[in-house]
Amino acid sequence: MGSTSGDQEQPIYSTRAHIFQIDPNTKKNWMPTSKHAVTVSYFYDSTRNVYRIISLDGSKAIINSTITPNMTFTKTSHKFGQWADSRANTVYGLGFSSEHHLAKFADKFSEYKEAARMAKEKSLEKMELASSPSQESPADIHSPLTPPVTADFCRINGTGDDVTLSDVSPNSMLQSDLSPTTPTLAHSPTTNKHWEAELATLKSNNAKLTAALLESTANVKQWKQQLAAYQEEAERLHKRVSELESQSSQTNVIKSQKTELNQTIEELECTLKAKEEEMVRLKEEVENAKQLQTQKDELTKKLEETDLRNKEFEEQLADLEQRLESSQVDQENLRKNLKTLLEILDGKIFELTELRDNLSKLIEDS
Repeated sequence: MGSTSGDQEQPIYSTRAHIFQIDPNTKKNWMPTSKHAVTVSYFYDSTRNVYRIISLDGSKAIINSTITPNMTFTKTSHKFGQWADSRANTVYGLGFSSEHHLAKFADKFSEYKEAARMAKEKSLEKMELASSPSQESPADIHSPLTPPVTADFCRINGTGDDVTLSDVSPNSMLQSDLSPTTPTLAHSPTTNKHWEAELATLKSNNAKLTAALLESTANVKQWKQQLAAYQEEAERLHKRVSELESQSSQTNVIKSQKTELNQTIEELECTLKAKEEEMVRLKEEVENAKQLQTQKDELTKKLEETDLRNKEFEEQLADLEQRLESSQVDQENLRKNLKTLLEILDGKIFELTELRDNLSKLIEDS
């Protein structure tokens, strides 16, 4: 925040969420405005007595919404909620990491919305007791919940937020500020005159804002050329402000960053715990793999020994086959010799038989 509003506006509650905005063309589809979860904070401006929802993505404000009594925060699911900002002419959506964070944010929204309503009622009471509006300068009359648009109001953490007049529609400002006060206008003629003057002033301011909008549209090219130089200067001033804030007693930004860092640390601790569990599981798998490798080595060794034994058995078998073959040859030779001997023996036996017969005849003849 700028040096003027830094002492006035304080962060009172912060959380983290994914931010979306409604598609201005279709009015149905959501468009993400943050690439990841960012810090979303409620701020309280003690000087203007208003509450705002602010979120930064780097140095750019992606939410800058003033809470008014006619706003409503709606939970559309267990982790998603939305609200419409008529002044910014858009609908914001927040996606939370848990239902608890969504419920907490919704409770804070209702609490600060009620506080804004009470602040508006007090402002109306003060204006009713004030002097006639004819004594005031038209330029000094503002809606109770519409703070003047200053450079500090449009700057956060020392950097411009690219807020143009098209971001704050004059018609939506006029409708949102007048609609809740309509029932009060019928109570007294003095109040009616006062609010008629207020209405005339607002219409005049509306016309001026419309003219300024047309003029800014015509000069938008020139503004774009100047924007680069302004951004360079804003970056330099932002660095300077950061250095000064680090040396001063202001700890608002530090506290917000500390909260964000603590949440980041918690996320990293959860990730680290998951990694450690994964590491333990991988170590167990490595141990199992080592045991399997040992068993494999033992089986390989036994297989080699079995191969050696098989080779020895094969050699012994070959030797036995060779011996068997040699034995078979010897047996064949022996069989042939025996057959020859049998044939010779048969011949001899036949001859002896003939000789016996002849001898027998000789004996008989003699």
